[in-house]
Amino acid sequence: MIALGKESSCSSQLCLALCAFGLLLLGDLSQAVPMDDQDYYLQEISNRDHYYSFPYPGEEYFPFTEQPGEEGTIRAAQPEEHPGFKPSRKELKPKKSGKKGKSILETPPDCPPLGLETLKITDFQLHASTAKRYGLGAHRGRLNIQAGVNENDFYDGAWCAGRNDPFQWIEVDARRLTKFTGVITQGRNSLWSSNWVTSYKVLVSNDSHAWTAVKNESGDVIFEGNSEKEIPVLNMLPVPLVARYIRINPRSWYEEGSICMRLEILGCPLPDPNNYYHRRNEMTTTDNLDFKHHNYKEMRQLMKTVNKMCPNITRIYNIGKSHQGLKLYAVEISDNPGEHEVGEPEFRYIAGAHGNEVLGRELILLLMQFMCQEYLAGNPRIVHLIEDTRIHLLPSVNPDGYDKAYKAGSELGGWSLGRWTQDGIDINNNFPDLNSLLWESEDQKKSKRKVPNHHIPIPDWYLSENATVAVETRAIIAWMEKIPFVLGGNLQGGELVVAYPYDMVRSLWKTQDYTPTPDDHVFRWLAYSYASTHRLMTDARRRACHTEDFQKEDGTVNGASWHTVAGSINDFSYLHTNCFELSIYVGCDKYPHESELPEEWENNRESLIVFMEQVHRGIKGIVKDVHGRGIPNAIISVEGVNHDIRTGADGDYWRLLNPGEYVVGVKAEGYTGATKTCEVGYDMGATQCDFTISKTNMARIKEIMRKFGKQPISLSLRRLRQRARQWRQRR
Repeated sequence: MIALGKESSCSSQLCLALCAFGLLLLGDLSQAVPMDDQDYYLQEISNRDHYYSFPYPGEEYFPFTEQPGEEGTIRAAQPEEHPGFKPSRKELKPKKSGKKGKSILETPPDCPPLGLETLKITDFQLHASTAKRYGLGAHRGRLNIQAGVNENDFYDGAWCAGRNDPFQWIEVDARRLTKFTGVITQGRNSLWSSNWVTSYKVLVSNDSHAWTAVKNESGDVIFEGNSEKEIPVLNMLPVPLVARYIRINPRSWYEEGSICMRLEILGCPLPDPNNYYHRRNEMTTTDNLDFKHHNYKEMRQLMKTVNKMCPNITRIYNIGKSHQGLKLYAVEISDNPGEHEVGEPEFRYIAGAHGNEVLGRELILLLMQFMCQEYLAGNPRIVHLIEDTRIHLLPSVNPDGYDKAYKAGSELGGWSLGRWTQDGIDINNNFPDLNSLLWESEDQKKSKRKVPNHHIPIPDWYLSENATVAVETRAIIAWMEKIPFVLGGNLQGGELVVAYPYDMVRSLWKTQDYTPTPDDHVFRWLAYSYASTHRLMTDARRRACHTEDFQKEDGTVNGASWHTVAGSINDFSYLHTNCFELSIYVGCDKYPHESELPEEWENNRESLIVFMEQVHRGIKGIVKDVHGRGIPNAIISVEGVNHDIRTGADGDYWRLLNPGEYVVGVKAEGYTGATKTCEVGYDMGATQCDFTISKTNMARIKEIMRKFGKQPISLSLRRLRQRARQWRQRR
């Protein structure tokens, strides 16, 4: 009984101690948080277990622990630079500025973005005081996130608080101690409303309960926010702070709108060797490549360096100039650079049609470095690809637009700065609309104007000087017509998907409708070959970039079923040339930070190579006459596929096809037609399918008479001459 009494006494003392500690904690909270704000704050404490009681799928949950001797304190970061991050030269260059909260870097951030835009920060790491509805929840508060056209309950363009008062907040859990250095904000992406935050506070915490506001000599810092909804605004913290959580507390907002914002946090995660989860998920690369953003001069220098390293397999050339006179440089990689080899297919990658979609540009520059290095190292896969393929890499189609985005810097250009050419044209959709010509001809069977199902001529109006056509577009068209490309990919950004033609809907009354080409099965395979080998495109666990979930089609989409576009490069390439072209969207972030490039390279490296290898699928051959000479411009048709191709200047051709047995025909002006059955196997390598055709009798007669300087004589002219001779004889 005495022992029991002692236990009861100890229990009572323990309860009293806990109550006293609770009162002390509430007293501390009341000092840190305004009285009007305490109900929101305590509500968040009561709800916190809901977020953190359950670990994120695939992750072991590690409770936060304070540093020894520093419980409940926020540490100012040490001045030395974080060893895991090396700022780029561009970021180290100071920018002139006289205003606070400008969209141009005043001082270079020494830490990269945490990854709200790139989705490194998961939805489980974002929390908010309130939300107007699910589609405007904290998970939508990511920099540059785009709203759906309908702005429905699931996909809207920002986090929007449920109430407009100064007690709202959005919070990011970095899941480890992080040196926070800055905040980038935007307003709500919307076609129908205007909402943005004009000022805010920043608070940090080690445990998500006790919060410390960022201060300066005069007290809590009020950061200047946005003055419109799309241009990002960067604010650097006066002193970098080390903590796990960071919270943005809007203090004022656009008077005719409400509290809505998108954001990115700049911070350096501190080394944590004891955290297996983070070490396991850190992406590294063993490739010794130049992982940085290259301006125009640096891009040109990099090309020269690659050419100097591999002079026997590379060649630098340009296809024309931009509106501002910058040359559009390309690198050719082949065992015989500078010449087309009969029987060898030609492949192209282009990037930067939208100047602000920078990731594709850097991936192509990385690819040319990688292929040169691997060729020198004797990698059999790369050696075989280079010896059997003529590869063309054009990294910057719109250098003028890129220059604008580059000057603003990563994360600060918004969604569209630099997208268009200097004269305001979207290159990607600036090609002739040949779809309408073909479909009108097919719909009007009795029409006098017949349009072929391939190599459709460019309309005269498009070729006129007054047509709204970018000089860059004209240069690309001339390049496409000059070289017999077989397969191509244009790298774009802002999404993770491969889009294949048609890009334009056939119906006049729809904006989205699956519109297949006659080669739909081939295009779907080509798209899947890239998507399936990408590290993330077909990952069912990944979050959608913006509004579209492409998992149901395994990371691929028919362009017209996504959004209709007239005059796309994909449709033009298919209908005007032999080349099958696809649009490859390589990342959610159009302009990722330099520190993200190694991981993005690892995400796309295998896909870039696999897609190039697909140029060797299908059939290939040479169409010759009886003397063994190649016949140019001969038409190659496949039974059951209403799309033909033509032979090149040497009579060679390549026809992309999926595995199967095909009846292939050939015809050429002045020659008899021929057909044969060709079988395409599953192994890599196109099936050889050659043709030898002879001239028609009429063609032979014409050739003989031309050879001897004689022309066929018409019957009427012969009768006139005969009558003239008879008249002279009578005299």
